[in-house]
Amino acid sequence: MSPPVSVTAAPQAPPAAIGRMALGAMLLSTTSIFVVLAQVAPTVSAFYRMLFGSAMLLGWVALRRRWVRVGWRDVALALLPALGFSLDLLFWHRSILWVGPGVATLLTNFQVFLMALVGWWIYRERLGRWFLPGIAMALAGLWLLVGAHWSLFDARHRLGVWLGLASGLAYTAYLLSFRRALSGHTGLSAAQFLGLMSLLSASLLLLWGWVEGDVFALVTVRSWSALLALGFFGQVLAWLLMVRAMPLLPASLVGLLLLLQPALAFVLDVLLFKRPTGSGDWLGLALALAGILLGTLRRKRQVIAPALQESRG
Repeated sequence: MSPPVSVTAAPQAPPAAIGRMALGAMLLSTTSIFVVLAQVAPTVSAFYRMLFGSAMLLGWVALRRRWVRVGWRDVALALLPALGFSLDLLFWHRSILWVGPGVATLLTNFQVFLMALVGWWIYRERLGRWFLPGIAMALAGLWLLVGAHWSLFDARHRLGVWLGLASGLAYTAYLLSFRRALSGHTGLSAAQFLGLMSLLSASLLLLWGWVEGDVFALVTVRSWSALLALGFFGQVLAWLLMVRAMPLLPASLVGLLLLLQPALAFVLDVLLFKRPTGSGDWLGLALALAGILLGTLRRKRQVIAPALQESRG
């Protein structure tokens, strides 16, 4: 997971930056797959993602000798985003296991519309001309994917759909509080603050898991490897790649490349887990992705936070 960083898009698009951005988005697409492969309870996989990710991030900051002393103010600033991200993972990981990684990843990416509405309501940012058509297109695609088959779903599958959408709401709360903390309120670098937030999130998830009665012991090589990969690819490597690439890319290209995440997650779901998929599902996926892309477009003169603000994983 990556912090939102406000940037002004550069006019040129260096091929190396495009490659890093595309690779980061593709790595994010694997996170939901690792949740399934880990074969542990959803809260347990969320806990280990944040625990392993925080250890790797904080270790990376220390190795680069960029460690800054962490004060109580930094901890207090990290609590709200940690709570938002913990709720996001609690909802999203259940959605992944109950409706499948492809649809769950698509559902949570609907948060781009919430972020745009928050920007319009609180920060008086102007919505793009394609915002409303984008919502309509995305909802049409979502109906083809889940609405058209609603009567065939059992109660858990239906709940998984709602939890996928709820994870986008929790993720929006995380993004807003994270962006506020990084806007001059903390002296920590983005990487160190993200590591601190991840550690606090792991603590909250551990407490919630104990309340649920989950078992946190990992007893198989498959669980260890899947969860280590989840923390490394989703919480560290994808972030390092994208945070270097985004300031060099136009916002429209960033939005387009980020769509690789839900698109590839859906394809991997079909290939690896044999998700039943017909022509209506593929059309629904295309419409939803196109709608999400339209929802990310802004006027060129705006200063935006296009990339990690609108990425999932």
